Amino acid sequence: MTEYTPNRWVIVKITGDDPHYRVLGAWRGSYLEGDSWRMNSGITHVTSTGDHWSFHGSSGSVYWCHKDTYGLTGMTASVIEQHGSRVSLMDERDDWRKMDWIIK
Repeated sequence: MTEYTPNRWVIVKITGDDPHYRVLGAWRGSYLEGDSWRMNSGITHVTSTGDHWSFHGSSGSVYWCHKDTYGLTGMTASVIEQHGSRVSLMDERDDWRKMDWIIK
């Protein structure tokens, strides 16, 4: 199991032939290494642990996302923009566990 802890994160809805939800995470870089982003394989379920949401992906990865860091960075905003209408940003939720992760 691979675990990730982004500095900023959002949930996006992917539409098309296989509609699903994903975590889009961003990490601050350093002088030698720039900022980076990563999108998970697709959310299967969510748990809450104190100050973090734990988003489990279909590949087995887990994204530990601090509840106070939901939001876009300049880089992740451009990732969404590049994908056009196929990707939409989800509004922040008080409880992601109440979300139906299966799109019918």
